Amino acid sequence: MKILVGLSGGVDSAIAAYLLKEQGHEVTCAFMRNWDSLTNSDIEGNPTLNEDMCTQEKDYQDALSVANKLDLPLLRIDFIEEYWEEVFETFLREYRKGRTPNPDILCNKYIKFDHFYDFAKDNGFSYLATGHYAKRKTYKEYPVIAKASDLNKDQSYFLAQVNPNILSHVLFPLEDIDKTQVRQIAEELDLSIAKKKDSTGICFIGERKFREFLSNYLPMKEGNILNIANHKVIGRHQGVMYYTVGQRKGLNIGGTGPYYVIGKNVEKNELYVTEEAHKEWLISDSAIITNVNQFVPLETPLKAHAKFRYRQSDQDVIIEKIEDDTFTISYTQGIAGVTPGQQAVFYLDDVMVAGGTIDTVYQDGVDLMKKINQEME
Repeated sequence: MKILVGLSGGVDSAIAAYLLKEQGHEVTCAFMRNWDSLTNSDIEGNPTLNEDMCTQEKDYQDALSVANKLDLPLLRIDFIEEYWEEVFETFLREYRKGRTPNPDILCNKYIKFDHFYDFAKDNGFSYLATGHYAKRKTYKEYPVIAKASDLNKDQSYFLAQVNPNILSHVLFPLEDIDKTQVRQIAEELDLSIAKKKDSTGICFIGERKFREFLSNYLPMKEGNILNIANHKVIGRHQGVMYYTVGQRKGLNIGGTGPYYVIGKNVEKNELYVTEEAHKEWLISDSAIITNVNQFVPLETPLKAHAKFRYRQSDQDVIIEKIEDDTFTISYTQGIAGVTPGQQAVFYLDDVMVAGGTIDTVYQDGVDLMKKINQEME
């Protein structure tokens, strides 16, 4: 088979390419360039490039080193305009609303499994492959994504918005392999990236200080941090858009604690927190999920498991349909930190059946974010 592998410069995609070659396939690698620090500038038009800002060129050199070592061709493809318009502007727009989107999910939806997939198809490749830890399988005659064998590294959550119609032409070579084995193979092959650390930066933009980077596009504006228990100002924030519901670290509040972010008012530029004793402000029992991407048609009511953030343990939920791509979910046990703007991903056992955007969360039938804002008026 003729396969195009997305080679990122990391160890996972490198071993994915190696495994496919060992299986006898005709493998070509491609490095996606999706961010241009010289042309992507801040809100005043000033270039945002500095010495430590973008690791993209280093990643390309690492990818080239791997391709040469494995004796595989490497293409270099630009999706800079597509990334800016479809991923980064969406990312910024959600942040301005006070929501916290997941850039990796947006990248996978619009870039890796859309434009990159189209490139593969248009250039005669039968399959697209990536270094994700996930499985592709068939469930009730539908091609689906399932959890990887290495549950500690499973990345199916980040693939929840991938177009189901392309899955029959997608491969995940690491589906039955764990990270320790990946590192071991890389060392046996004497790859230069064998011990390279896993990326934790913004998808395609690289490792950098998150708040400082975003301040180029969403100017920092300090404001008050208020304790919902007594409405008193207990600190100052650097900009409400930079904080996430459920966040505990990085608040820089002295005295007692810990404190947890429970809400924010973008118009008033106020951040609301609570102490451990009043964590009920974090608890919701139902939510509306929009833009739901279904891998399997959901026949509701449906009992399923859900993840509301990566690495969260599976949560029991009941799914009910409102419209074709809008569902309500209930979880009578109550769950902390279900956050508007983030992704809710649904599973039946290990099979990912759907995923969508958390739009509104409720506590006892009341919009929890509105309830918090009303409490602080």
